[in-house]
Amino acid sequence: MPKKYSIPGYHPLKKFRIILKGLRVAVITDFSVAYKLVLSLPILILACVFYKWVDLTIVLLATGVMLLGELFNSAIENLCDFVEPAQNPQIGIIKDIAAAAAGIGIFVWAAILIGEGLQLLAIV
Repeated sequence: MPKKYSIPGYHPLKKFRIILKGLRVAVITDFSVAYKLVLSLPILILACVFYKWVDLTIVLLATGVMLLGELFNSAIENLCDFVEPAQNPQIGIIKDIAAAAAGIGIFVWAAILIGEGLQLLAIV
């Protein structure tokens, strides 16, 4: 790309490293993120082994949605604790809404994971 068209400070590989760093921190510090990724892994592997690409895509999307909800929930909770360390009813409401969003993602993820897991285990 010619120099006049490049965006100063934009480095895609650097962005990717930041993404991986954030995901690593979330997996290490938040058990709820780690165990859900571990539960998704066997289903994703089975879908690959049996060439069930639609199943793989569905589980991958559901895991991504669940992970997004968990990461946003964790980020909002940490930000709220940083801004207002004392008990505050408004902060509690914000955290409850964030938890509800994550909960919906978890419910959808669990339903898909169970359904796809049973379907893939029937093949084995």
